Amino acid sequence: MTPAPDRAAGLPKKFYKSAGAAAVEGGWRVELDGRPLKTPAKQDLVLPNDALAGLVAKEWAGQGDHIDPATMPLTRLVNVALDRTPAAREELAAEVAKYAETDLVCHLADSPAGLRERQEAGWRPLREWAGKKLDIVLVPVEGIIASPQPQASLQAAHDHALSRDDLTLTGLAWACGLYGSCVLAYAVLEGEVDAGTAFDLSRIDEDWQIEQWGEDEEAAEAARARRRDAEALGAFFRSLR
Repeated sequence: MTPAPDRAAGLPKKFYKSAGAAAVEGGWRVELDGRPLKTPAKQDLVLPNDALAGLVAKEWAGQGDHIDPATMPLTRLVNVALDRTPAAREELAAEVAKYAETDLVCHLADSPAGLRERQEAGWRPLREWAGKKLDIVLVPVEGIIASPQPQASLQAAHDHALSRDDLTLTGLAWACGLYGSCVLAYAVLEGEVDAGTAFDLSRIDEDWQIEQWGEDEEAAEAARARRRDAEALGAFFRSLR
């Protein structure tokens, strides 16, 4: 993928011909022209299986004349997981629990009725699933003002996150931000819904507004970029199962 000329001007030129993954002690290493790819902290980029290493290598293989980090979400994600997450696990778990406090799927419109029905149809099953599967029982409210959620549920969201390995925890925290929802993030992680469906569910309000008033091209492009990130996230979680 070749970026537009105005964006390419600020991007580094591609300096390699091939990207791949090779088995090494401790996992699979991503390589450029047979040499180890390094994280920003200068670690070899070694991942636990060939599926994930292959996904990252594919991002590097897909670059055009310039290297565009915006098109490499999984590279960014694994760099964070390897370089930063080991020292920030508690912080990331707390962030996941913070999303549960104001979870998107708990904020229902008081009107119009059609929007409220669409929200309930999409979100209620996943709220119920999170309660039964993860003990994350969240209380829905009308409007944008948050209501206090059960402390036991917030603790469950935190503890489930903290129990995950560094890669999964990093992906979970990213998913919370992408969807605006701890419930949707856990649902994708656990395979209850796929990443694209979760993205659609996170956009019920936006899509309703688009149906009423239309959408400008800048907003549409931003949504397309976020959907690409969501699809990459789904592949990331599948590779770790």
